[in-house]
Amino acid sequence: MISVFDIYKIGIGPSSSHTVGPMKAAYEFLHAAKEAGHLTKADGIKVELFGSLGQTGKGHGTGKAVILGLVGETPETVDTDSVEDFLEQTRKTEKLNLLGEKEVSFPSEGAITFHRRKTMPKHANAMELKLLKDGEIIYSDLYYSIGGGFIVRDEDFDETLEEAIEQSSKPIPYPFDSAADLLAHCKEHGMRMSSLMMANEKVFRSEEDIRAGLMKIWRTMQESIKNGITTEGILPGGLKVRRRASSLYQRLKKEKSSDAMQVMDWVDLYALAVNEENAAGGRIVTAPTNGAAGIIPAVMSYADRFIETLDEDAVVRFLLTSAAIGILYKKNASISGAEVGCQGEVGVACSMAAGALAEFMGGDPSRVENAAEIGMEHNLGLTCDPVGGLVQVPCIERNAMGSVKAINAARLAMRGEGDHKVSLDKVIKTMWDTGNDMKTKYKETARGGLAVNIIEC
Repeated sequence: MISVFDIYKIGIGPSSSHTVGPMKAAYEFLHAAKEAGHLTKADGIKVELFGSLGQTGKGHGTGKAVILGLVGETPETVDTDSVEDFLEQTRKTEKLNLLGEKEVSFPSEGAITFHRRKTMPKHANAMELKLLKDGEIIYSDLYYSIGGGFIVRDEDFDETLEEAIEQSSKPIPYPFDSAADLLAHCKEHGMRMSSLMMANEKVFRSEEDIRAGLMKIWRTMQESIKNGITTEGILPGGLKVRRRASSLYQRLKKEKSSDAMQVMDWVDLYALAVNEENAAGGRIVTAPTNGAAGIIPAVMSYADRFIETLDEDAVVRFLLTSAAIGILYKKNASISGAEVGCQGEVGVACSMAAGALAEFMGGDPSRVENAAEIGMEHNLGLTCDPVGGLVQVPCIERNAMGSVKAINAARLAMRGEGDHKVSLDKVIKTMWDTGNDMKTKYKETARGGLAVNIIEC
């Protein structure tokens, strides 16, 4: 079973596949090397990044993330305020203390190689790590960062995601591989999707722990909004993109308008705040990825401000329902922009948020499924073309647009009769097929779309 806590993970920006995943891979690699008895023998380490990691890794901070993982940091606990000072010290000394236990040589040039033309066959995001002694490899491994912070070792990789992700042997009461399975369980047992997910999650954790974990996720989302609306300045990376959330917040606080569409301005604000914080390398929640991290928090904040205050039960239900939808995409398609384009990130987040909002608004499972389907149907074919390889243009605004689409999708479903021509399962398959048909240059390579038609200045 893929858990709600696999879909939602606390990490740092700007990318779940290019930052969170590589940091986790570096950390896991060295712990495996230590267990095998190789760490104390090493005097150097080399990392090679392939495919999208090599093509856009510099803009996504992949090199920084790898270094942090190598010294024993994790995405959930790293002190984001001290990162730049530490990296500058590493550049000066050209030394790295692996896991805080073994100091090795780490030259500024050559320790990390970004391959812009080389790829690995199994996935667009690949990284090879090599532990060295006197220039010779004493331990190595190849990892894939498959989206949403998930990582898979090469020897564990399989074409089916269910075998790529470590699975528990414990049976769950309501197993599902499709939306049809979900709906059938809900109908047979008279359950909401959130109740079904809670029952499955309780096989592995107590309900108290599940609730506490999900409330921590929500508090982190709220904190990322708060940080986003209180921070001004220019985002890092060279595009000189100005942070807009803070000034927008100040204007909205002062405005007394009868314009009903001002609600949309608040939704835009929440999404912009989170994704500006993500672009700056701040703490955010993968939802289900960093590139789409603003949509779920924005839609939840919309519900909290304009529909009904989100109490603990509402937060838990929202996150469980949205995770059930995200699991379907993870199992049957992809949430990696490098694999299927931004339809797999913003499109999936929009679908998740739409379905969860429909349940929050009182929708039965068929309307939840309809809302999720609408959310993806109108994101099909969405390309991933980050200018300069940075998660800024068009990614930040794209989260605002995805949030508004999610709200409208939920409202359309709630106004409907629960029956519709296109099922969620069909739209997920269509998204996967579309991603496979999409030219590689439109899948997080910064070699197509806006990335080549916008001057980096």
